[in-house]
Amino acid sequence: MDYRNKAINCVKDSVLPVMQKQFEECGCSLDEQYKKYGNTEYFFAKIIQPEHIYEIGYPKCFCTDVLCGNNKDISICECSRQSIIYVLENLIPDKKITVETIETVLNGAEKCRFRVIVE
Repeated sequence: MDYRNKAINCVKDSVLPVMQKQFEECGCSLDEQYKKYGNTEYFFAKIIQPEHIYEIGYPKCFCTDVLCGNNKDISICECSRQSIIYVLENLIPDKKITVETIETVLNGAEKCRFRVIVE
């Protein structure tokens, strides 16, 4: 499965425009964006090391394929990881983005958590 293209198709017209608007509103600073918008019912973000390391994620699984029962395979969580990479590459194209999966709902966790490193 090509999770990169699936992720892009999932977020390009929904999540990305919202994140771009927030990012611009916050002076094109992830730190400021995450301080202001990093605790909602759909998304959370913690600044671990300012301008460098973050923990972001979702308080529950929002994947439509999982929620409708079409897919319970943990590999689908790669789609979330790819969507985070895609959004961040669009927000800060001059930076190297690394995203690691910490835990996901499909692997038994309470929420989906990812470690983001910006270089």
